[in-house]
Amino acid sequence: MAIPYDKRTPHRFDVVGSFLRPAELRQARAAFEEGHLGQDELTHIEDAAIRELVAKEQAAGLGTITDGEFRRLTWHLDFMWGFAGIGHSKTKDGLPFHGEAAKIDDTYLTGSLAYKGHHPFVDHFRFVQDLEDANTVSKLTIPAPAQFLEQLAMPFALQNTRRYYADDQRLEDDLVACYQAFIQDVYDAGCRNLQFDDCSWGLLVDPHAEQFFGTDAAGIERTKERFLQVNNRVLDARLEGLTINTHVCRGNFHSTWACEGGYDDVAGTLFAREHVDNFFLEFDDDRSGGFEPLAQVADGKKVVLGLVTTKSAQLEDCGQVVARIHEAERYLPLERLCLSPQCGFASCEIGNKLSEEQQWAKVALVRSIAEEVWG
Repeated sequence: MAIPYDKRTPHRFDVVGSFLRPAELRQARAAFEEGHLGQDELTHIEDAAIRELVAKEQAAGLGTITDGEFRRLTWHLDFMWGFAGIGHSKTKDGLPFHGEAAKIDDTYLTGSLAYKGHHPFVDHFRFVQDLEDANTVSKLTIPAPAQFLEQLAMPFALQNTRRYYADDQRLEDDLVACYQAFIQDVYDAGCRNLQFDDCSWGLLVDPHAEQFFGTDAAGIERTKERFLQVNNRVLDARLEGLTINTHVCRGNFHSTWACEGGYDDVAGTLFAREHVDNFFLEFDDDRSGGFEPLAQVADGKKVVLGLVTTKSAQLEDCGQVVARIHEAERYLPLERLCLSPQCGFASCEIGNKLSEEQQWAKVALVRSIAEEVWG
């Protein structure tokens, strides 16, 4: 049975946003990086790949379409590079993930943060919006303000950040202003569904959180409040008719992960007090903990259960996923629950360890389960 869709997200069966890059696109990106391909040629190849992806999203029955993040190297850093005061360079060490380092660009302040008057993601959104049909709506994914702040405030970055911002309040004020300017521009372009991707909460629940942030237990509590407030300052200025959801996970790079821990220690902050419209939450393995924290989700908000993993090609057992949905129903009513993969399929250009065919089999599985439960 088909599930009806509307123009607001999330839908009963949904996706986080990123998809595996096709080989032609990866090859074109490599040629561009090596100076063998021009920007116009790369854009032409990106455009063609995105058109093909959106056709596949629509054929899969998704009510939400994205560009798969095909124009990005990473899920979050490319967005940051679009603002004045941000620089980046090839990394030497990368970021530590479980068993593998993520070789993504070091990203840092080079001056005061400011909006340049335009951001390339606005044009990226317009391209996808033009591909909507009667049954689909476009969604834009960007890192949450807290994720951006974390990039500048972690111990590895703080010394450089202090060269430009001795005062945390001024940094946060400038960051909020950048987000507000960007959101106004993409809203004016027609965006009505925005997603804040946010791994900062995943780091905060990890048993090594104090080590990650270079602080003690009291400092972790202050960091939770700081991240909450910077997100809420942007969320509270949202424009009429704009839905802003958030996706929370624990890192997703080449089928590896960065941190672990249930939502218990942040539920009273994140679920109860963050002013997003709805939550996409990772729940695909034991690293994510149990469903009990869902009892603290504020009234009226939906939770998209990420019960199908993108880190492995193996298809989940339908009956087990259905059982887990009903287990979550002990804490939130079924009408406030939805289903999706736990994260994107390619949070960075390298992608997770499965084929495109296996990726679409995962999407089809999510659809079939959602139709069984809610159809």
